[in-house]
Amino acid sequence: MNHTISMLLAGAASLLSISIQAATETCQPAREDDIAALFVRWNEDLQSGVPKQVVNNYAANSLLLPTQSNTPRRSAAAKEDYFSHFMTKRPTGTIDSRMVQIGCTTALDTGLYTFHFADGSAVQARYTFTYKWYPQEQRWLITSHHSSTMPEETANTR
Repeated sequence: MNHTISMLLAGAASLLSISIQAATETCQPAREDDIAALFVRWNEDLQSGVPKQVVNNYAANSLLLPTQSNTPRRSAAAKEDYFSHFMTKRPTGTIDSRMVQIGCTTALDTGLYTFHFADGSAVQARYTFTYKWYPQEQRWLITSHHSSTMPEETANTR
């Protein structure tokens, strides 16, 4: 019986700890325009020609599932490798449609975007950026970024 009570008390203490942590979390006020501006920042860095500048938009523990690679990119070096190749095409992204959702310290920006390249070509893709507010850095960083070409576009190019 004492073992059962100990287990219940340990569980209750764990839940209380989680509740206290959640209650002490400070929400970061954000509007849809604030989250939309994060894409603008990322896109400007993409046009800089400096892969590391783009990678600085990503949290240390983040995942990139890029448009033009089958390889998931977890580390900063892997992301930098992807962008060093992608940026040789001199891409410029434009948002075609989006939906933004904002939580306490997280945000989601998902929709469709088009990349235009220096050679005149373009690719439309679906995207999802998830963001988290990092108070120690006083900025939003990308925690995951998924981008994939439109299925119809891929089918038409085969």
